[in-house]
Amino acid sequence: MSQTPDAAPREFKPVATRLRAEFEGVHPESTVTRCVNAARHGAQDVTGRATPDLVERIARQHLKVLALAFAEMR
Repeated sequence: MSQTPDAAPREFKPVATRLRAEFEGVHPESTVTRCVNAARHGAQDVTGRATPDLVERIARQHLKVLALAFAEMR
């Protein structure tokens, strides 16, 4: 079975699920998925590893900042 570019490894699926629930009505699922993937890649590039807890914290912060930016634009 091949993975799509947006598919996260299995250990990050619960992270995406929690963040989708937390930001439901704020961000579409696709945005949450992109933030989780970006956080995973960023953590890997900067620290050499990407643990689920670190990825969740980074992605949550990105999603909060995006929400604030979108609110200011309105």
